[in-house]
Amino acid sequence: MASNIVVPQAPSTSDPAVYQEYESKWTTYPTDAQGWLQRAKEVADVLSVDAAAREKANKSPRAEVALLKHSGLLKLLGPKKYGGGEQPWSVGYKAIREVAKGDGSIGMLLGYHLLWSRTAHVVGNDEQAERFQELIISNNYFVGGAVNPRDNDLKITYDDEKITYNGFKNFTTGAAVSDLIVLEGAIHDRPEEHIFAIVPTAQAGITFNYNWDNIGLRLTESGSGKIENISAPWADALGWDPVTKKPDPAVLGIPFPSLLLPTIQLVFSNFYLGIAIGALETAKKYTTTSTRAWPFGGDNKEKATDEFYILQNYGNWFAHLRAAETLADKAGDEADRIYAAYQNNRAALTPQERGDWAEWVASVKVVTTDTGLRVTAGVFEVTGSRATASKVGLDRFFRDIRTHTLHDPVAYKNRELGRYVLLGEIPEPTWYT
Repeated sequence: MASNIVVPQAPSTSDPAVYQEYESKWTTYPTDAQGWLQRAKEVADVLSVDAAAREKANKSPRAEVALLKHSGLLKLLGPKKYGGGEQPWSVGYKAIREVAKGDGSIGMLLGYHLLWSRTAHVVGNDEQAERFQELIISNNYFVGGAVNPRDNDLKITYDDEKITYNGFKNFTTGAAVSDLIVLEGAIHDRPEEHIFAIVPTAQAGITFNYNWDNIGLRLTESGSGKIENISAPWADALGWDPVTKKPDPAVLGIPFPSLLLPTIQLVFSNFYLGIAIGALETAKKYTTTSTRAWPFGGDNKEKATDEFYILQNYGNWFAHLRAAETLADKAGDEADRIYAAYQNNRAALTPQERGDWAEWVASVKVVTTDTGLRVTAGVFEVTGSRATASKVGLDRFFRDIRTHTLHDPVAYKNRELGRYVLLGEIPEPTWYT
């Protein structure tokens, strides 16, 4: 009998050989924060050259992930003893922002990787954190995830030796081009209990539908995936005791693991910010080289750069982006302070301190969303009708930021901040706060 089962086929992929020269060019990694941010800028410069064309082609971004690997940016937060950069989160956030200036999709992939690569440090025990850092950093692995909270949880069954995941996720950003994938699920007979695990991606039972064909962030491989009978030993159940088969209260019974949520929310805001800055920089090049002054206004100018409305818009956007960057840097510095103070003393982190940082992060989310959408939509007003040509590619910035700012409604961040400032309430930790 003929089978009616259709196995999803991988789309055409970008060729990693395109960026092969950078493997030999970047033979050593930077040694300080300034060097790492310069490396991120170099990556952005490479990506920006043909970002519009690559986005249209919508190929699976294996070449772009290879470029990130060559650059060393995947190792930026990892310990030096395994070959990492040992930089704090503030530098990671700025690197995400820098790469996103050149290509929002790849800035997003870098951001998600940095979060997932540190998952065991937040929700795991010390042994797990160390073991997974050695695995990820020493092998220069790229990490994706299948943890979309809006879907039903993956269902976990278990026996004495292992836990086993089954289920479906609509969004699996970066997972289809990853070496490792972060899974999260709920135990079938105790659905209030959740377990994270990190497993190899290339194994039977993990299939991707390659159906990410959205208007923006087209090179993030954020389509759906199916998880069938994927197992991990109890020793890899992050934050769980492999003997008692229960969550370790010293790891998961405290506020510290919930830092994972503001940490990734700040990832989002930094690539929003990078995309918006990239839009302004791209528009600036176009305005100064191609935009013409308007000859029918009664106050005719020789050059577009003399037009009052053009100068006013650029100045206003620049001011708001500067303010957004300063706010994002403040929240990043606070991330450094919290992780430095409590990574080795997790039980000392209070709900109030966690909540205060979450509201710095919420503030950044509101400001980068509002400013990013306004800048990326507005750049056409200062470039002119010819700038809407497909070859210019200015539209990609708006499409990218519009796509991800729908991830979770910014209205709820405004409400959250309202309760914080008006009533002194800190947010209850959820999958989105």
